[in-house]
Amino acid sequence: MDLLSPDFGLIFWTVVIFLLTFLILAKYAWKPILKMLDAREKSIADSIESADRIKAEMSQMKSEHEQMLIEAKAERSRILKEAKEAKDQIISDAKEQAKTEARKIVDSAQEAIEHQKMAALTDVKNQVGNLAIEVAEKILRKELADKHAHQEYIRELASEIKLN
Repeated sequence: MDLLSPDFGLIFWTVVIFLLTFLILAKYAWKPILKMLDAREKSIADSIESADRIKAEMSQMKSEHEQMLIEAKAERSRILKEAKEAKDQIISDAKEQAKTEARKIVDSAQEAIEHQKMAALTDVKNQVGNLAIEVAEKILRKELADKHAHQEYIRELASEIKLN
């Protein structure tokens, strides 16, 4: 049972060595260890603070990014809308210009047709008049022996002919 109950000498030297180790550690090791622990604690606190600040910045950047994304989508929609309106306007202008040009061409063609029609009618009337005069002349030559009476009758017929 000697092993279970220590001797007074053993207890004394154990206490002396413990105190001596405690004093040496207290004088030389505890201040650096405490400084190191304080520095470590401060480093950890700074890291946590930095992480919180970075997290806040990331949250702010995320909201700014989302806002920029919304603005970019709105800008894209606006640009697409403007482009569509410009396209529609260009198409409308082109159609209107084409209609105007077609109207001008049709009017010009109708005017040219009318002029040619009038020229043709005038030519036909002149030819008909000439033929009528020739026919009348031939008939009158036979019927009128007098040249003077003949010319009088031609003038009378010419005055009755109406030219449009």
